Amino acid sequence: MNEHKAGFVNIIGRPNVGKSTLCNLLIGDKMSIVTHKPQTTRHRILGILNEDDYQIVFSDSPGIITDPNYELHKSMNKFAYSSLEDADILIIMTDLRKDSVISPALIEAVKKLDVPLFLVINKTDTAQNEAEVVEMEKKWTEQIVFKYIFRISALNQQHTQDILPAILNCLPTSPPYYPKDQFSDKSERFFVSEIIREQIFLLYQEEIPYSVEVEVTDFRESVLKGKDFIHIFANIYVSRKSQKAILIGQKGSKIKQLGIDSRKGIEAFFHKGVHLELFVKIMENWRDNDSVLKNFGYQQ
Repeated sequence: MNEHKAGFVNIIGRPNVGKSTLCNLLIGDKMSIVTHKPQTTRHRILGILNEDDYQIVFSDSPGIITDPNYELHKSMNKFAYSSLEDADILIIMTDLRKDSVISPALIEAVKKLDVPLFLVINKTDTAQNEAEVVEMEKKWTEQIVFKYIFRISALNQQHTQDILPAILNCLPTSPPYYPKDQFSDKSERFFVSEIIREQIFLLYQEEIPYSVEVEVTDFRESVLKGKDFIHIFANIYVSRKSQKAILIGQKGSKIKQLGIDSRKGIEAFFHKGVHLELFVKIMENWRDNDSVLKNFGYQQ
């Protein structure tokens, strides 16, 4: 019988480079919400891939924000940098954006690690030419020695098939860290709140998604007409009265659509019928309030 392997594979990088898309792809399930907007991921989320002879604990973390404007952003950066502390394999992910800046602080922190380092250059399908990809690779390899380098498109699943075998090649021999039937470290309520927040990113524009936090206040499972059913109540917090009006929309049109889209996403995730009720509340300056951030799980 083969020795069992297990370890933490942590993915870090700037906002919107495709970390959540790659994490979902490697796990084979949707663990993290994904939108085209930066700073979608706010928490560090563990997704667990289990097979008979190995367990990979993938860590999807918020993108590193170079100039945090709120205490929320500082907390998100702490989540991101905490992924350096327990990594058995570290994946640094970047893309071909012209404004991609390599953080000196990140470079120094990574250089102190004694674990296999992977460089994943994402969105290479958008490259104007090969030289553009080579230039990005050179920027990183001049400063860090990588075990593996991958040029991929996570969204289109191009050239991603070699990443998992490379991870297994470097994964340490270890018993599993979590029960084999566990797929994440997060609760059911957390995933509900993330699905609702994802729909807010997709449905609303500009500042609204960044000013919003979702809290599930009630999650009750029952049986309705012989089928499993979930009753969910959730509060959506905004920073200002004007934002509440935008969320609700004219005659409640927007909040109604948000409820419909969120319910569909939750039903797809749990494979059960869902009754969802949403309430919009004002909580001024919540992104800079330490006690509120702690209550929302952003600070220890």
